[in-house]
Amino acid sequence: MDIASLLGVILGIGMVLFGIIQNGGVPALLNFLDAPSAIITIGGSLSAVLCSNKLSGFIAGIKSFALPFKEKSVDPGETINKIIELSNVSRKEGLLALEEAAGSIDDEFLKKGIMLVVDGTDAELVRGILETDMLSMEERHKKTISFWEFWGEQGPAWGMIGTLIGLINMLKNLEDSSTIGPNMAVALVTTFYGSLIANWLCAPFANKLKANNELELTLKTLIIEGLLSIQAGENPRVIEEKLKSFLAPDKREALSPEGGGEE
Repeated sequence: MDIASLLGVILGIGMVLFGIIQNGGVPALLNFLDAPSAIITIGGSLSAVLCSNKLSGFIAGIKSFALPFKEKSVDPGETINKIIELSNVSRKEGLLALEEAAGSIDDEFLKKGIMLVVDGTDAELVRGILETDMLSMEERHKKTISFWEFWGEQGPAWGMIGTLIGLINMLKNLEDSSTIGPNMAVALVTTFYGSLIANWLCAPFANKLKANNELELTLKTLIIEGLLSIQAGENPRVIEEKLKSFLAPDKREALSPEGGGEE
């Protein structure tokens, strides 16, 4: 569970509820509940998203709601240590010995790369296969990110549509001036809902998915460079220094000395 995402969502709606209750008490919450407004804003914005996607893509986007809350088990430092271990094995026992080492690796991308190297695949072909795999992953991620970004764009737009509908209905019935205030409030609720969709839900979700995507791309690039270095027979210490360049300076010293390359 990604605690940051969960806390952000809870604190965000908590601040909104606090502001409403602080000014008008708990009964004031009822002022912000309006079924037609919710239908126009949520239903309308989702219908626009549906129209811009294939049905399978739309369903996949809805299912991705849980993704920002999942903790990504991505640790570049741990992966570097594993690659250095593999380079030491290769240096001592040869590339074929990596096949046995691959059996204990959970990362399917790393395992796939190891097997390509063990099979004697040309280095450029190894790079091409793994980069194609990586690009395919990135394209899938971009589609999910695009789903949330587009929904975030549509939320306020449909909120404004709902507000315009409310204003038109209000202006058509100006005989009773006492109803202008309540009707105006109801009309603005749709704008409120649209802003919530965009700023409380969609924008944070899209940004979290972008961050996760960048982290995975960095990890996969690191793996590709590490495996090609092993295949080229580079010194484990050189490989370690090369891969550490993918990390922020403050993260480089945290690498386990046990995973260091041997001279």
